[in-house]
Amino acid sequence: MTDTAKDPVCGMTVNPASARGGSYEHAGQTYYFCGPRCRERFSADPARFLAPPSAAPVAADGTDAKPPSTPGARASVLYTCPMHPEVRQNGPGSCPKCGMALEPVTLSADQPEDDSELRDMSRRLLICAALTLPTAVLGMLEVQPLLQLVLSAPVVLWGGLPFFQRGLASLVSRQLNMFTLIALGTSAAFGFSVYAVLFPGPPVYFEASAVIVTLVLLGQVLELRARRATSGALRALLGLSPKTARRVSGDGRELDVPLDQVKVGDRLRVRPGEKVPVDGSVLEGSSAVDESSISGEPLPVEKTLGARVVGGTLNGQGSFVMQAERVGQETLLAQIVRLVGEAQRSRAPIQRLADVVSSWFVPAVVASALITAAIWGIWGPEPRAAHALVNAVAVLIIACPCALGLATPMSIMIGTGRGAGLGILIKRADALEQLEQVDTLVVDKTGTLTEGRPRLEAVVPVDGFDSAKLLALAASLERASEHPLASAIVAGAETRGLSLQAASDFHAESGKGIRGVVGGQTLLVGTEAFLAEQQVSAASLQAEIAERRRDGQTVVLVAVDGALAGLLAVTDPIKASAAAALSELRRLGLRIVMLTGDSAATAQSVAGRLGIDEVHADVLPARKHAIVSELKRQGRKVAMAGDGTNDAPALAAADVGIAMGTGTDVAIQSAGITLVKGDLGGVVRARRLSVSVMRNIRQNLAFAFVYNTLGIPLAAGLLYPFFGLLLSPMLAGAAMALSSVSVIGNALRLRRA
Repeated sequence: MTDTAKDPVCGMTVNPASARGGSYEHAGQTYYFCGPRCRERFSADPARFLAPPSAAPVAADGTDAKPPSTPGARASVLYTCPMHPEVRQNGPGSCPKCGMALEPVTLSADQPEDDSELRDMSRRLLICAALTLPTAVLGMLEVQPLLQLVLSAPVVLWGGLPFFQRGLASLVSRQLNMFTLIALGTSAAFGFSVYAVLFPGPPVYFEASAVIVTLVLLGQVLELRARRATSGALRALLGLSPKTARRVSGDGRELDVPLDQVKVGDRLRVRPGEKVPVDGSVLEGSSAVDESSISGEPLPVEKTLGARVVGGTLNGQGSFVMQAERVGQETLLAQIVRLVGEAQRSRAPIQRLADVVSSWFVPAVVASALITAAIWGIWGPEPRAAHALVNAVAVLIIACPCALGLATPMSIMIGTGRGAGLGILIKRADALEQLEQVDTLVVDKTGTLTEGRPRLEAVVPVDGFDSAKLLALAASLERASEHPLASAIVAGAETRGLSLQAASDFHAESGKGIRGVVGGQTLLVGTEAFLAEQQVSAASLQAEIAERRRDGQTVVLVAVDGALAGLLAVTDPIKASAAAALSELRRLGLRIVMLTGDSAATAQSVAGRLGIDEVHADVLPARKHAIVSELKRQGRKVAMAGDGTNDAPALAAADVGIAMGTGTDVAIQSAGITLVKGDLGGVVRARRLSVSVMRNIRQNLAFAFVYNTLGIPLAAGLLYPFFGLLLSPMLAGAAMALSSVSVIGNALRLRRA
């Protein structure tokens, strides 16, 4: 049995051993369900869910997703719950699990912000506050109970209608939540008061029920406003992209066109002070571009002929013409928005604690309220019934499971958005959580510690070979390789004006080298070990090889028709920020380990300049994976930073994979965190962000636990035997309303992290 399974009806992840809905066998396969309703619907028509005719969303309670309930809402927009991301439906509404207002799954620049829930709650708040004030005054004076009924009825029955609807829905679906408690408490106080008006004698609590509804409305308004602020990072990213681009036609004419009309290959002019419309490369002109909105780096970057530019970045004083290479959803900015949105809806492991507590929370609160009512009704002072009601209602009202449920997702949402502004793309919340615990950072050399843009330094042929011919042959074969060293060799040949030939029978061995046929000659290009496997000795060049490696150069050997032809020396400068970043990471307590497929001498040369003591050289991709796995077996929490295809296995094996944004797509896909700029300074920022987010989550959880641990006993009357003090249901309502707002407010501090 697997550790987890997917409910085929609602898509929730369930534990087969404790699935609340049990299991059902169909066509020889067993399926597990989050609740009985999902199992019932699946057993009635399995084919509908195993091969659905359309991609209609399903709500978390197993019912079909409802169409938009708000006039004007677009049916194509999916909404989800910040506390329960598995809940999805077309259009806005409330979560069937917790009752919270849903929010769009994705945001787009042309999608207006939906504030219908906020406007509705604000309108109800204003009207209810106007009616509650005189009700409260009459209640304190203990006069005119009939007038109190008239004033409070609209507040409770109309102003509190959304809460009663959500509370009733929670009872029907057996997903008890905050609105269950509000509905029970408010209806008990209001119903008891109506009874007291019809049968005079007991005191009335119209003012308490009205004030509770008004305070809950206030809490909803504050919470919705705060939640709207959590999407600010995504909306800011969406706002980076300009609405139009200036297209240059073949005859030189220029015309502003909508951004969605730009196609790959279009020539676009970017004028001073304008935003770069899409991703591409510079064809004409030059400028300095501010990329801080994407990379987090404040200094403008010089862009000249051939330089890559990114959509959404801000051009400086120069003007240039660029060629569009990635448009629409393929641009880096669009991918960042998509990744951030997915990360914000992912769940961190620390959320499991809150989930377990929340599942028992509401039943425990209801039981506490019943016990409170019984104790006050039996042993309390007169009037016992009134005291039993007031304290039971206070217990129901003060408890707020939303504060507990929001503690983690709000911090994750804001933290991932803040990370995007710093050039840190977090794919999953668990990567952000685990990064705080990392004690070992494994780094690749090429493209991570070094620039990843190597250049050909020297060509050294053996006797009988011409350097130009040697380079031309090697570059002809290297054209088919994606390795950074290959690009340097090809560029070196082109710079020298050499003509290249077509290669055939090309074959690459990752981490070793390549072989193929050029001009009828069989070539081997790669490491000394690679040539040795083919019985080609490099003994005649050992002194030259050793000297080049001591200087930090990478040596590529070339053999032609089974004989050593010479070597190519390639140098890759160390990144300017690498030394300072590694120093700071060591100060933060991280052990630094370097893995590289390069030779030991070259690796030690780079490591010596960066102060790295632990180096593994001549490492193949499988060995990188093995070293990371061995570190984990030793009990280390390992992060791996790399940028190449050969780093992908190690990135996937690490507790946290960190891909350099300048690297290959496969490396980025294998990593939990991607650094847009691709330097180790981003690792420092990511580590600090992780620490800040996890500290914020713990603060939120501590606040929620302490609030409910202290609040419920106080509402039950804990202080009465000692000080004669009781907590009014109105004060309980105010405390409940502010609890969720306090958690969100604390999470919002991460915007300045």
